[in-house]
This record gives sequence, C-alpha cells and structure tokens, in this order.
Amino acid sequence: MSVRRFSILKLTLKVVLVFIILMLVVGPFVGIAIWSFARVWYWPSPIPQELTLRYWSEVFRQGRVLDSLILSLKIALLTVGFSIAIAIPAAYAFARYRLPAERILLFLFLMPQAFPQLPVFINLARIFGKMGLRGNMWGIVMAHTMASLVFSLWIITATFKSIPLELEQAAQNLGASRWRVFWTITFPLGIPGVIAGAIHVFLWSMGEFNAAFFIGAPFIQTAPVLMYTASAGYNMQIASVIAIVLMIPSLLFMFVIERFLKAEYIAGIGG
Repeated sequence: MSVRRFSILKLTLKVVLVFIILMLVVGPFVGIAIWSFARVWYWPSPIPQELTLRYWSEVFRQGRVLDSLILSLKIALLTVGFSIAIAIPAAYAFARYRLPAERILLFLFLMPQAFPQLPVFINLARIFGKMGLRGNMWGIVMAHTMASLVFSLWIITATFKSIPLELEQAAQNLGASRWRVFWTITFPLGIPGVIAGAIHVFLWSMGEFNAAFFIGAPFIQTAPVLMYTASAGYNMQIASVIAIVLMIPSLLFMFVIERFLKAEYIAGIGG
C-alpha cells in the first residue's frame, strides 16, 4: 500500500513540475497572444472583457511595421552570412592547430558577450559615429556580427573537434590535399554544427535591441525597436502583435533549416 502511495505521489510531483515548466515557458507566449486580441482587459479577470482584431489590422495597415520586419530580416541574414564566413576558418584553426595564446584568443571572441550589452553598444555607437556607420544598416550588421560571432565560433569549433582526425589523415595519406580534405570530409561532417550556429545567430540578431537602438537611431528602426517604442507608450496590444509577427520569421527559418538538415544531410549520410 505504501509503495502505491509513493508511486501516486511521485506521479503527482512529476505532473506538477511539468505544469510549472509549461507555465514558465509557454505562459508568456499565451499572455502575448491574448493581449494582441484584447480590447478591454482589467485585473483580476483571467481573460479579456472584450476582444477585437483592430490592433492586427492596424499593424498591417502601417507600412512601417512590415518595413521594420523586412529590415530585421535583412540584418539577421547578413549577420548570419558574415558570422558563419568568419567562424568556419577560425573554428577549424582552433580545432585542428595549436595556436599561440589560444585561450586568450577564444576569450577575446567572448568579450562582446562577457560584459553588459548596454555600455558595449553605447561605446560602439560612438566609434561607429566617427566612422560614418551610425544611423545605417551596415553599422548594425557589423555590431551584430561582432557580438554573435562567439555563438557560431564556439559551436562550430566543438563540432570540428568532434570529427575524428583519423578520417582527415586517411584522406591525406591517399593523396588528397588539405583543402580538398576540408571540403569533402570535414565540412560535410560539420554541417550540423554550422547550421546550429546559423540558427543561434539568426535568432539572436532578430531579437536584438541594444545595438539596433543605439547604433541605428534615429534613421533605422528594426522590429524590436518598434516593439519597444510601442510598449514604452503602454500600447500593449500593438507591442504584442509586433512580438508575434517578429516570431514568425524565426520559426520559419528554424523549420526550413530543420527540414534541410533531415532531408539532405541525415538521409545522405544514412544512404
């Protein structure tokens, strides 16, 4: 009898724990979704007193929302391209060679994320202003690339290190050059890490606010900056709609990449 009670108690605790985790993870998204349709919502009511589609239609009537979203997409895709292009050779060097002061170099790549983002991007805004990069898209792309490089670099480095060195040595013993070995063996096997790094950088760039605000102002307004402007004016409905719209490209990007990874990479290796 005591064993049965213990099993029931254990199951109950698991259910409660799962519910708490779901509330912490899913709860904020549910709140955002409800706010986007709420016309009147007073505390302590758990649901809005009145619902409306007005704020959705208002967002899509405003050209600046779609313009900001498209701009955020451009910045994120360019950031992914630059970050991955720099990270792949750097990660291979860290994974396959003994570099002088390797730990110091890795720490330098970590620096932009090691300190609070606000002072980092305020100082970058001052430097970029002297270089003519403040108030335009390329300044934000450069700042995002610098700050997100640590994600792609560490992920791809770990991936290259996990690839057995014996595979490369065997190909070289058969006469393949180091360049050919990299593109025919190392890089194909490292594609999952490259894709994981690209996803991480894309999601980070799409939601990044500080660099877009301090470096892009006053001429560049990305979707996160527009969402902040709406929420700062206590327009929770508009801010919630923009937040949902901002999540859509990220979800689509992950879906497309995941489909590519399964269909092209895993199936190819398995065959």
